[in-house]
Amino acid sequence: MSIKVGIAGVRGLSSAMGLNSIPDVKVEALCDLNEELLKEQAAKYNIPKTYRVFEDMLETDIDAVVIATPMQCHVPQALLALEAGKHVLSEVTAGVTMDELWWLIEWVEKYKKVYMMAENYCYIPENQVIENMVDKGLFGEVYFGEGEYIHDIKNLITYNYGMQHSGKTSWRRFWQLGKRGAFYPTHSLGPVMKWFKGDYIKSVSCFGTGWYTAPELRQDDTTITICQLESGKMIKLRIDCISNRPHNMNYYSLQGTKGCYEAARGLGDVPKIWISGMEEKRGEVKWRPLTDFYDEYMPERYKNATEEQKAAGHWGADYFIVKDFIDSIKTGTKPPIDVYDACEWTAVGLLSELSVMNGGKTIDMPNFRKSSGNRDKIIKI
Repeated sequence: MSIKVGIAGVRGLSSAMGLNSIPDVKVEALCDLNEELLKEQAAKYNIPKTYRVFEDMLETDIDAVVIATPMQCHVPQALLALEAGKHVLSEVTAGVTMDELWWLIEWVEKYKKVYMMAENYCYIPENQVIENMVDKGLFGEVYFGEGEYIHDIKNLITYNYGMQHSGKTSWRRFWQLGKRGAFYPTHSLGPVMKWFKGDYIKSVSCFGTGWYTAPELRQDDTTITICQLESGKMIKLRIDCISNRPHNMNYYSLQGTKGCYEAARGLGDVPKIWISGMEEKRGEVKWRPLTDFYDEYMPERYKNATEEQKAAGHWGADYFIVKDFIDSIKTGTKPPIDVYDACEWTAVGLLSELSVMNGGKTIDMPNFRKSSGNRDKIIKI
């Protein structure tokens, strides 16, 4: 089964290397509004067809699209693609309004095509090792997790490429740093949710610091978001894209009844775990590097990855995520991050905006997996 893929947005080329390393898959088309950059990148990656209009690309014989445009374009383009009979791999977040999320679910259910959200932080090797260890019960029953995305992006509020674009205000000024709450939650949330298998988010509460570093921007310097799960367990998120400080975009921790995990904090720190019973001396409680457990708990496909696959980006994650997307198309099976996951994880950010503007008020998460009508889609304050 040969699969032709079109990519919307040249920033989506991080997936091109991964796609082209899969047998019977070909990146056939590239679409972007910036014609100069479009032609340059198409030549670099040997992509034969280019388009400036997304709908024109959809009229070709491609089987699937990767949507890597600005986040406010994700749902409108996904709806067009699904209606055109194309499978969809969408960058994060899934959408920018609650209504969009319901539209997306409706169209995925109607057209029965594969929709997957490309939350590649779920595929970071360390996060895969922890997921495997959780599945094998090494941490006991897990009940608390946290994720942090600390990434100063103030320099991205203007475009910094091409003479005709340089200095102009970018979409991030409005759709990211122009919003309150945890506007970009999925990198922090997705991997942790994978560790709480079979659980879903029941409610969201968000608190912001206010504005100190760049008060001209609407986004708080830091937000803390608490997700209460259906089971009563808890996830804490910190999002900070404003503060002047070094990046730390993939910090996670996990606490269970038999052990715990903490990712690296920086300055020589390493990912580390403690598991009850692994002490060399009775009563000794000490961290051990997570690397000590790689041989036993790293998924086999990561161990056997080729250099080409590893080079796809994000520590190899960009290959494995597109591989899972393509496998779902070929086998007709549920993708690892389906439309319901995508909408719930995205909704954390949208509900956090309501929460933080109402003093941290707890907002209930709608049930995206089971709604019988419009009354089930109401958000109550």
